[in-house]
Amino acid sequence: MTNGTTTPGAGKNTTPVPEGFSFDVRLWKVTKAQSKTRPHQLRWKVGGKVSSATFATSALAESRRSELWQAMRRGEAFRINDGLPESEVRQAEAEAAAQAKAKLDPTWWEFSREFMERRWRTVAAKTREGFADSLASAALGMMGDRPDAPELPEVRRAVRWSVVPAHVNEEPPPDLEKVCAWLAENSLPLSALMESSIAEDVHYRLAYRLDGKLAAKDTYKRRRRGFNAAMAYAIQKGYMGENPIAGLERPTTAATGPIDPRVLMNAVQGREFLTAVSYVGSVHRNRGRRLVAFFGCILYAAMRPAEVVGLRLDDCYLPETGWGVLTLRETRPVSGKKWTDSGDRHDKRGLKMRDPQADRPVPIPPVLVAMLRAHVKEFGTAGDGRLFQNERGGLVGTSSYWRVWQEARPLAFPPHKVASPLARKPYDGRATCITDWLRSGLPVAEVARRAGTSPEVIDRHYAGCLDNSEEENNKKIEKAMGWGDEDGSVP
Repeated sequence: MTNGTTTPGAGKNTTPVPEGFSFDVRLWKVTKAQSKTRPHQLRWKVGGKVSSATFATSALAESRRSELWQAMRRGEAFRINDGLPESEVRQAEAEAAAQAKAKLDPTWWEFSREFMERRWRTVAAKTREGFADSLASAALGMMGDRPDAPELPEVRRAVRWSVVPAHVNEEPPPDLEKVCAWLAENSLPLSALMESSIAEDVHYRLAYRLDGKLAAKDTYKRRRRGFNAAMAYAIQKGYMGENPIAGLERPTTAATGPIDPRVLMNAVQGREFLTAVSYVGSVHRNRGRRLVAFFGCILYAAMRPAEVVGLRLDDCYLPETGWGVLTLRETRPVSGKKWTDSGDRHDKRGLKMRDPQADRPVPIPPVLVAMLRAHVKEFGTAGDGRLFQNERGGLVGTSSYWRVWQEARPLAFPPHKVASPLARKPYDGRATCITDWLRSGLPVAEVARRAGTSPEVIDRHYAGCLDNSEEENNKKIEKAMGWGDEDGSVP
């Protein structure tokens, strides 16, 4: 045929023919095709079966014809089924095997994104952020010993950005483009965690800050919980056989430990502090007065700030006299827009350590009842019934109440107390309330119930605050045991 070419040396090749392949190849010249978008056609026949391909330009068609012709000259066998040269078949098989291996051994970069995509819908915004922090911390140990590795703070930022499912089809921010590209190319595979040196380095990254100092105990525990959850998923998917850091001992971390008694306010200091809050800010904006009852809920009901933010008037029993009750049902923690489903900075969740539909009734003293009644009378409620709102009717932000708290301290305390740890942060007001409950003789279990935590946490964090009650406790024991004789003798 004038328009065709047979295999060079056909009929003389004595090389064994692989099954499904043939050396009997005929290659025709490029011809016109019926397609408007791909009008150039190339046809060739292998072992009696015709294969074809169409191309948008004649140059592409001729290039493909040249590739097939070179394979014929090298004496390659062609696969009968699809007409591909043996070298291309082997290359495709190798690529498929590599892809299959990659699926069973993804890089840490790929795995982090996969894990977050699977867990995103089932966890709260704060948990999402915690997972991201765990994955980003571990990523610092999953880069290998490369001299061109990016700076560690940039790596953390890049991983935290990349694991948000909404970012999967987006280009990274300009300042993270190179870091993301480097991590996508150089992040170690998941199997590298089975090397003890890599596992130990990852464990180190979970326990230490970027400056080399020990992370806080709660930070380490949160990071390790997130990493353990990721490893449980990896085991479920067949990527790993076991958690590589399960047997590693926890390093000594900077402990949050027992509450420092110096942060606690006494009754007089608490009243003076709330009075000082009312003086913060200009008169027409009422920045401080809007938050007097807000901080009162922390100081007299041991509420977490996020619980106060979500408190609604319908959940408050505020009689004209006597004790009232706050029935807590909702918390509004700040997580950041990229972590919440709504795109708002505040997530909307149930109570911490409770089922989503559970509530927590907290009796409140008359002084707090009066504060809340006065607050509602002066400021009303938000459109959705929330008790506390900012000047625009929105949620009270963390930065807003934090600034007011800090501005009130110099107004409430003398300079040497301002310089001390006394009431440094809003959570110190919660600690003050819990300590007051314990000192009043309230059972630990009831204190834990009102505060929305566990008795174990109360024992661990507050035992040191009650040391000065040892003598009083001894007297209670003597009275209960009948040892209170005048001469002090024990029968």
